[in-house]
Amino acid sequence: MIPKSKVIWMNGKLVAWDEAKVHVGTHALHYGSSVFEGIRAYSTPRGAAVFCLDQHVERLFNSCKIFKMPVPFTPAQIHDAIAQVVRDNKLQSCYIRPLVYRGFDNFSLDPRTSPVEVAIFAFEWGSYLGSESIRSGVNVGVSSWRRMAPDTFPALGKLGGQYVNSQFIAMEANDHGYQEGIALDVYGNVSEGSGDNIFVVSGGVLYTPPLGSSILKGVTRYATMTLAHDLGYSVVEQNIPREMLYIADEVFITGTAAEIVPIRSVDHVQVGAGEPGPATKKLQQEFFSIVQGRVPDRYHWLTFVNDAAPAKAKAPASSRRSKRKGK
Repeated sequence: MIPKSKVIWMNGKLVAWDEAKVHVGTHALHYGSSVFEGIRAYSTPRGAAVFCLDQHVERLFNSCKIFKMPVPFTPAQIHDAIAQVVRDNKLQSCYIRPLVYRGFDNFSLDPRTSPVEVAIFAFEWGSYLGSESIRSGVNVGVSSWRRMAPDTFPALGKLGGQYVNSQFIAMEANDHGYQEGIALDVYGNVSEGSGDNIFVVSGGVLYTPPLGSSILKGVTRYATMTLAHDLGYSVVEQNIPREMLYIADEVFITGTAAEIVPIRSVDHVQVGAGEPGPATKKLQQEFFSIVQGRVPDRYHWLTFVNDAAPAKAKAPASSRRSKRKGK
């Protein structure tokens, strides 16, 4: 159960958690016409620090651009509002969910006449796959549900409606006793988990599916690749056949919610020694040392909320209901 925080940012102002409501006719409720981000803040000696805030805000706006949904705030305003939500709720380590969605106007399948609304909330949240997942790893299974073909849905957009596919993958995995499911792409190559990217380690080389394998361009994926290069590992983006998961030395998944989680087995086939491998453990150590402020932030990934400028108090005029078509 998600613990309540004090306030939520909605369309330029803070409202009480229980007062953050939408109309039952909201377009996004019926058709999934929304874009969102998942972001983490970590407790550090300097206070709460948001991980890769700039990258997340950029992806949020890129997803909205793909979906032809003009955001009624600037990236700087969203950046500041995210920091404000963490700061005003007096949160330290937490999960942050910015949401851009089509509100109530009509039920047309062309959503562009419905108003664009924005909400940002944050709450305390531990490890997505369980407290032991990061230390001990998880068991996963390859899903019968495929990721979408390139001409059906835009995989690079983090669009709400597309996560019905992820829900099917996650439900099937849970029904089969796995902590996560791994989806293949339409060509039968490894794609990603229900909400995370995947890496395979073989012969000291890290392999990960390319963007063309119907994956989300993960922010933690990018951070992991950056760390791996600096640790001396070669990182190769290429198509990965399913059977490579069974014979790999190590397999792990990455994501904002999951962070960096080792995989112990795939389809009941033990991966490597059946425990976190050396590459996975090195990457975990480097990642958590940086985000928790135990070593210098050499990549400038952290935004310290107590240092951030206050968010703008009012929304721009463009945040009002609009009948205009999206660009």
